[in-house]
Amino acid sequence: MAKKTKTEKGNFKEGKVSSLILSQAVPLTLAQLIQVVYNIVDRIYLGHMPGAEGGAALTGVGLSFPVISLIAAFTNLFATGGAPLCAIARGKRDEKRALDIEVTTLVSQLINGISCGVIFYLFKRPLLYLLGASDVTYAYASDYLSVYLLGTVFITMGTGMNGFINLQGYADRAMVYMITGAAINLILDPLFIFRFHMEVAGAAAASVISQGIAFVLVLRFLFGKNAVIKIRFRDLKHPKWRLLPEIMTLGLAGFIMSATNCAVQAVCNATLSLHGGDLYVGIMTIINSVREMISLPINGLTAGSQPVISFNFGAGDNMRVKQGIRFMAAVSIGYTALMWLLIILFPTFFLTMFTSEETIISTGKLPLMIYFSGFIFMALQFVGQSSFVALGKAKQSIFFSIFRKVIIVVPLTLLLPHIGGLSVLGVFLAEPISNFLGGLASFLTMYIGTYRKLTVCALPTGSGQGS
Repeated sequence: MAKKTKTEKGNFKEGKVSSLILSQAVPLTLAQLIQVVYNIVDRIYLGHMPGAEGGAALTGVGLSFPVISLIAAFTNLFATGGAPLCAIARGKRDEKRALDIEVTTLVSQLINGISCGVIFYLFKRPLLYLLGASDVTYAYASDYLSVYLLGTVFITMGTGMNGFINLQGYADRAMVYMITGAAINLILDPLFIFRFHMEVAGAAAASVISQGIAFVLVLRFLFGKNAVIKIRFRDLKHPKWRLLPEIMTLGLAGFIMSATNCAVQAVCNATLSLHGGDLYVGIMTIINSVREMISLPINGLTAGSQPVISFNFGAGDNMRVKQGIRFMAAVSIGYTALMWLLIILFPTFFLTMFTSEETIISTGKLPLMIYFSGFIFMALQFVGQSSFVALGKAKQSIFFSIFRKVIIVVPLTLLLPHIGGLSVLGVFLAEPISNFLGGLASFLTMYIGTYRKLTVCALPTGSGQGS
């Protein structure tokens, strides 16, 4: 039997920091790619349905995004707090606390999934009309969301507990689990949509089934013999609720990031519906899909960096913490600059991935280029935010989550369409402005207030820690 490496055992204290981060980030990126596939493949198939029906179906599914973002927000409330705290506990060699955090997070995600499914279903109709649905697009949005909500437990427990596999050094396992679910989704999508004529309901059903399979595989690992922090069924009877405020306080940043995504999407859809109609809501749906797709590597990198940074922070090795932050920043900035250039040069390529409607393609080029014109500054937001979370700095994480979206994007989205005849283009312009202001503020605060002060607590010579 092959000897397990230190990374597989979740030991991030030894070895080159950049290599450890990449060993986590590459499979995490692939796993997140698969996760996004669940929704993006739906949009690709629906957007290429013949005639105007495809455009209406795509717009209807787009109206469901704020609700899906809100489900993700409640998932992150526990996931993005529990996983870093668990990694920090492991860095301090407190395995009992690490297990207690994992169990409490798991039980919380179960309750969360059931609650979200029931509540959003009960308020589905008024919620969708509030988000900008018309009488034409409501039917599509309702059909999609009604089925999608059946799988909320799979999302909150499967996706929400994935980080606990990563921090144990098994990011490759998480990737395989997500790939398995996605492969099934790819098969079921065209079968349900076209063969069985289920249309948007079929797309949602394919997502629910594939996410359910990934959920089973994730839990099978956490309860299995390979888990470093193994959960037993009897542990579920005794979650440590005293840890929940700590988990939720740190996770509040991740919650707010997703919840503010919901708020921004809702405001954007409503404003676009008012100034441009269903056409521009459909264009924003495509732009959101492109953003999800091209953000995957940077999301994977920051997610892969967090357990490495958290573990070494818990172990007191601040020099390795700084190495991790520097590497994350350099790669993030380089990648976002490259993607900005590709979108400016080839906007039609990105649009035709999701639709064959010529009107949407020709009209959508300028909004797409405007929206991503400040994408490079988004890297600064990611790095600052991820560093705060990895180091357990809840207050800073929460503030900058609110600052970019609520304080900058939402007011600009409502205000800019009325300035200088911008109309709908003002909605798309709000994003790059917020990236510039919010990204710089987050990164500079992290650099000046946290990064530069880490040397004060650096380990003394001869401590035995890896560098």
